[in-house]
Amino acid sequence: MPVITYREALNQALREEMRQDPDVFIVGEEVAEYQGAYKVTEGMLAEFGPQRVVDTPISEEAIAGIGVGAALAGLKPVIEMMTVNFSLLALDQIVNHAAKYLYMSGGQYNVPMVMRAPTGVGLQLGAQHSQNFESWFVHCPGLKVVLPATPYDAKGLLKSSIRDPDPVIFLEHELIYLTKGEVPEDDYVVPLGVADIKRKGTDVSIICYSRMALFAMKAAERLEEEGISAEVVDLRTLRPLDVDAVLESVRKTHRAVVCEEDWPMCGMGAELSATIMEGAFDYLDAPVKRISGVDVPMPYAKNLEKLAVPGEEDIYQACRQIVAGEI
Repeated sequence: MPVITYREALNQALREEMRQDPDVFIVGEEVAEYQGAYKVTEGMLAEFGPQRVVDTPISEEAIAGIGVGAALAGLKPVIEMMTVNFSLLALDQIVNHAAKYLYMSGGQYNVPMVMRAPTGVGLQLGAQHSQNFESWFVHCPGLKVVLPATPYDAKGLLKSSIRDPDPVIFLEHELIYLTKGEVPEDDYVVPLGVADIKRKGTDVSIICYSRMALFAMKAAERLEEEGISAEVVDLRTLRPLDVDAVLESVRKTHRAVVCEEDWPMCGMGAELSATIMEGAFDYLDAPVKRISGVDVPMPYAKNLEKLAVPGEEDIYQACRQIVAGEI
């Protein structure tokens, strides 16, 4: 099976869907001539032409508006925000239009639009370009929210997102574009709303997504050396959330560590903790442990940025403590 990068997997997914369906097109800032801020759309202008790979002015609200309008007209736009931080300028189109039309039309009008965006901490990109906003979108009925961790999942989930009749927020962590993994050459999809047990275990469940899933896998390997069996549950999709997979894992291991890079207040970690407490309280041998970013704007200084972002060591120590009964 070929081993390719996360970025290449996304590129393959876009190419395959555009070849199969003439209604699929890409629109965004620098997606054509520059081939995307992270080169995800590399070579696509040459193959599909300027009618289907469209550069726009620097106006995120206009990009989202084009996407909504095109979707209502029967096309399948894939809009790209240069970073999720800029999507704040398009929230009206995303939250009040894309997410609402199916409901407000009594089921008559779907909005089959995908919004792709890099997300998360970069390398000293500062407070305004290092944020995670998945919980903002998850909060909104009518949107689906996807955050793949591996090249295999990135390709399969992007293909599913493009084929989905509803608006999908597809977030790609900035620091995993060059990570590699096995990706089949044949056509496949990964269904939305289905978590993946990346590693089976019996002592503690690590509930995670996006880049935190990669840290969780490394932490689980270290824990195994100490005789601790950690199960890694990669959510992959945050809305719809695979609640059954989360509860089934926690009921088996009796302990849960929930991980996110986002701020802790009103984030996915809080939602997951509540879900576990409501659905598996009687199975817990310890309180749910949360791992998150520090509740501050992201510092620019490298040493402070490192302190603000959770990683492998945080997950490793939390699992050791919860299994030892120290939490």
